[in-house]
Amino acid sequence: MGAADQPGVTYSLSLGPSDVGARVVVRRRLPAGGLGDLLGELRRWDAEAVVVRDRHGTDHDVRPADVVAGKRVPPPPARRGQPL
Repeated sequence: MGAADQPGVTYSLSLGPSDVGARVVVRRRLPAGGLGDLLGELRRWDAEAVVVRDRHGTDHDVRPADVVAGKRVPPPPARRGQPL
């Protein structure tokens, strides 16, 4: 039984193609087992791939079948010492 199949655990997926360009968090199944989260800009969402670009500019491709949950998230907080 995988983490996504545990009794009593509920995941919500409220993302789709209309969210491309938004900041999101996506929970996906990992190849080695278990789950992992990606946080960043949703670059692609279609039948072939879900792509999230992280804060370092790296694109992470995920098979749609491996996406367990996801949602929009607010912008990152301002860094300390940075002008507003």
